[in-house]
Amino acid sequence: MEILEGPQVVALPERHTAGIRVVTPFRGMFAVRDRLMAQLYDRGWSGLTFLRLHVVDMDGDMEIEVGVVTDGPVEADGRIVPGTLPAGDYAVLRYVNHGRRANGTLIDWVHAQRLRLDVADDPAGDRFACRYEAYLTDPRTERLKTRWQVELAIRLAPPATAG
Repeated sequence: MEILEGPQVVALPERHTAGIRVVTPFRGMFAVRDRLMAQLYDRGWSGLTFLRLHVVDMDGDMEIEVGVVTDGPVEADGRIVPGTLPAGDYAVLRYVNHGRRANGTLIDWVHAQRLRLDVADDPAGDRFACRYEAYLTDPRTERLKTRWQVELAIRLAPPATAG
């Protein structure tokens, strides 16, 4: 894995999206991602492409969304539905190659910094407020995934308030 930038905390604004959300086993998830990206592109959608992990269960099913960031709200287009990547503070790491290693590096850094991820226990797995990898390299122009520049971002829990 080559780290390009980070890890660091970055305040990100809300971003509108158009995406396809599915449940799929972890094994084979990236083949599903590739098929969903092709469906988006075939329907004429373009923009910063992302894979969002809504629910993570590495030993079971993953609830994922493949989409593109849009300039504003959009209308549903069959399986492609509008959404948002919510505003907030995110732990962010930009890297090339070895996504699993990058995820481990970012999560270890979050713990070392005594930060908390915005995640809830769910019977289906870990439900993240927002966890995604955005493909800074356009997958349509670079077929070798090992060359893609990726921004990995996981939303942090808001600071606890004294009460």
